[in-house]
Amino acid sequence: MTEPLVEALRLQRAAAAEGFDWTDQAGLWDKLAEEIVELQQAPDAANRAEELGDLLFMVVNLSRHLGVDAVAALAAANAKFSRRYGYVRQHLPELPLLGDPRRLERMEQLWQEAKKLERLEKND
Repeated sequence: MTEPLVEALRLQRAAAAEGFDWTDQAGLWDKLAEEIVELQQAPDAANRAEELGDLLFMVVNLSRHLGVDAVAALAAANAKFSRRYGYVRQHLPELPLLGDPRRLERMEQLWQEAKKLERLEKND
């Protein structure tokens, strides 16, 4: 899964080394917003896949300019999701049945509790 992210970074670094790169961060943010709009407006599955790829490529480019390791950032986000959803899963027996709209509401409450607990643990 990380190989395409690494390849995107390699391609971007190679292009940048030859002068084909963004000169200001404002342009990067504008391009990111443009790619999001293009994805939202994609008319079918094939176009959505293409536009999502463009968006992911742009996110890697942005991470490069921000000095953030995209692979490490994604790994950290995965770990954070796993921790928080793990907290939600601890409460599955207490939740309304699947299909009950209150189930998702309660899961969101538990998610927010997990976030709050993480913040408290960081501050200890």
